[in-house]
This record gives sequence, structure tokens and C-alpha cells, in this order.
Amino acid sequence: MPKVSIVIPCYNHGKFVDETVQSCLKQTYQDIEIIIVNDGSTDEYTNTLLKDYQRPKTKVITTQNQGLPAARNTGIREAVGEYILPLDADDKIAPTYIEKAVNVIEKNKKIGIVYADAEFFGAQSGRWKLPEYKLSKQLAGNCIFCSSLFRKSDWEKVGGYKKEMKYGLEDYEFWLSLIERGCEVYKIPEVLFYYRQHVEASMLKKLDSEKITYLYNVIFSFHKKLYRKNRKLLSANVRKMFDEFNHTFFYITKTESYKIYHLGKFQFKIKKG
Repeated sequence: MPKVSIVIPCYNHGKFVDETVQSCLKQTYQDIEIIIVNDGSTDEYTNTLLKDYQRPKTKVITTQNQGLPAARNTGIREAVGEYILPLDADDKIAPTYIEKAVNVIEKNKKIGIVYADAEFFGAQSGRWKLPEYKLSKQLAGNCIFCSSLFRKSDWEKVGGYKKEMKYGLEDYEFWLSLIERGCEVYKIPEVLFYYRQHVEASMLKKLDSEKITYLYNVIFSFHKKLYRKNRKLLSANVRKMFDEFNHTFFYITKTESYKIYHLGKFQFKIKKG
């Protein structure tokens, strides 16, 4: 059985991490290792807990604060598993998630990303209604949550999570990197991932327009060829980006023959008619 490495960055989430680890230890697929990266936590409880954290199949790496992309990379670099499952320190997975995801990815070598349906828990509950994955939709906005199974070899080929994505959307950029290399995506039609909702706003919701602008400019600069190659697919969904983010760096100009979408410093020309 191929080993799966579950990589859990933790920054001041010590009060949740044991629940997260327990969800991993309850997996029906037991050829796993759990790597917690204590990313320079400043919370005394978190540091005390993780200083001598004793759980089966689990080890802790302590670093200075690097931010989420670098913390994930640190854990994956130390991983011995053929497959990687990132998991935030406050979330949970269903007992059969890894078993079912490995079964999918083992049967089809073209598949490089496996995820599932998801639910919220915590301050808010209910189904997380992510759009069904299509490349056209993924180009316009992320359809895939961060805790999806992939091959460590693919992570190596794309250079891991990009340090430039320091404010968020690091998983979105990473999925585009894998997709650009030809990895296909599969969604298991069953709730297998649980995403904790907090009373306070999430990191992404706290982003201001300047940071959103920065992040999308980084994404477009890294994946310019992917967007240009698929501009026809993008044309059906690019309006969604404008409606969803509604920032001044998204604007449209028109010529006699084209509608031009300006996204940051990049332009996508869509022929009229």
C-alpha cells in the first residue's frame, strides 16, 4: 500500500489540532504518517501542547513563522509518502476519505488531484456548495478546497506552493500548476471533508482589494500561458470573477471586434459574436 503523508501546518490552533489529528488516526486506510508543522506559533497553549506531542504515526516540526505556503512545503519536504494530503489544523476528514481518494488516484494515473464534497462545522454548519469542477470554472475561481490528495512527485515538479502567495489563495495557484502540467481532477461525490467555521472572519475574507489584486496578478503571471491557451473557455466564466470580487483592477473595455477584460495588468481579448 502506498503511504499517505498528512501535512498539518499549525499557527496558534492548538485548541483544535488534537481533534484534527484524531480524525486522521481514525482513517480506514492506515498506511499514513501525520506531520504537524508548528509555524512559529505565539500562543502559549499551542507551543506547550506541541512541544511534547505524543500521538501515533505523528511527528512535529517546529519552525519560525514562515506563512502557510512555506509551512506546507516544509512538511511535504519531510514527508515519505507517495501521496500528500494537506490538512489545516482546525479541520477534519471523514474516516474513509484517504481510502477512497487513494483508490481513485491509484486506478487512473492521469488523475492528479482528488477531493470530495464538504460540509461546514463549528460556528456555521451545512453543505459547502462548491461549484462542480470544470477547467473553465477553475480558471475563473477556485473550485477545489485545500485538503485534496495529490502525488508528492507532482509537488516536486511544480516547485511546491509558491511563497509569493503569502496572503492566501496558495492552494488555488498550486492546483493551477498541477492542472497546467496535465493533472486531471476527480471529485468523490460524498461528504468526506469538514471545514471549520470561526466566529471571526477567515484569512481570505480579511483580504483587502490591494492584496486581492496582488494575489491575482501573481496567479496570472505564473499561468499566463494556461489562461491564453484557454481563453475561449475563460470567456464563459470571466464575468463571474468580476461579479465575485468587484475590485477596481477588474474592468472591461470594448473595441469594434473585441470585449477586453482587464485583470490586474493582464488582458484577455474575447471576440464579439
